[in-house]
Amino acid sequence: MVSTPIGNLRDITLRALDVLAGADLVLAEDTRVTRRLLDAYEIDARLQSYHDHNGEKIRPIVLERLEEGARIALVSDAGTPLISDPGFKLARDVIEAGYEVIAIPGASAVLSALCIAGLPTDSFTFAGFPPPKTSARESWMEGFATAKSTLVFYEGASRVPDCLASAARIFGDRQGAVCRELTKLHEEARRGTLAELAAEFAQSGAPRGEVVIVIGPPSDDSWDQDRIDKALAIALAEMRIKDASALVAEQSGWPRRDVYARALALKDASR
Repeated sequence: MVSTPIGNLRDITLRALDVLAGADLVLAEDTRVTRRLLDAYEIDARLQSYHDHNGEKIRPIVLERLEEGARIALVSDAGTPLISDPGFKLARDVIEAGYEVIAIPGASAVLSALCIAGLPTDSFTFAGFPPPKTSARESWMEGFATAKSTLVFYEGASRVPDCLASAARIFGDRQGAVCRELTKLHEEARRGTLAELAAEFAQSGAPRGEVVIVIGPPSDDSWDQDRIDKALAIALAEMRIKDASALVAEQSGWPRRDVYARALALKDASR
């Protein structure tokens, strides 16, 4: 499993070059992308496409080649294989067949974004890509709302403004960073609260290039159930259950469904 550059071709490792040059077969997500990398280092390797659509057909062929003693390398278009890229099923099948899987470490957009985001790195959760539609995306985000770690995920550039708006609604006033075009000429990191970032991208529009979004953990000023109940009691005195729950969820970072359940319980107890 060979990591490749996420932008700057100089980020390839010497070990990766040795492995690719000595491979009998290189499996590539997009052979055109990988060919440009190999040509840059004058490596004449045999390429075979491997992606989600042809994986079921290619995996048995890979196992046959391994049985013959072939040395096979897997690369994705950029970064570390298997990280939101094809490869898990191949690794699983190769391991189950009794062959060795070796990681050739290197560039990773997740780690690069964490390095420049300016947010805690002692504990983080990589969550992949969020769903594209608003309702599904916000439900997905609510599943991470009570996590105490920094959250890292990928997003398509065109969906960044909508994604940040959802993040501001679900996670409240946390710090965040939008990291774009990592290791490339126009590398950029915009930092601020999620509300500030959402407003900034709503005005400027979708960015260009590859994007990693990093969201900081909840502040130490944590919201336990007692504090949630007190905030709900105040809000329910002036608002409907739905509106009070939405307000307290935004303030606290709790999932809205959990706050709504507490609001219903408080209403029932007061009757």
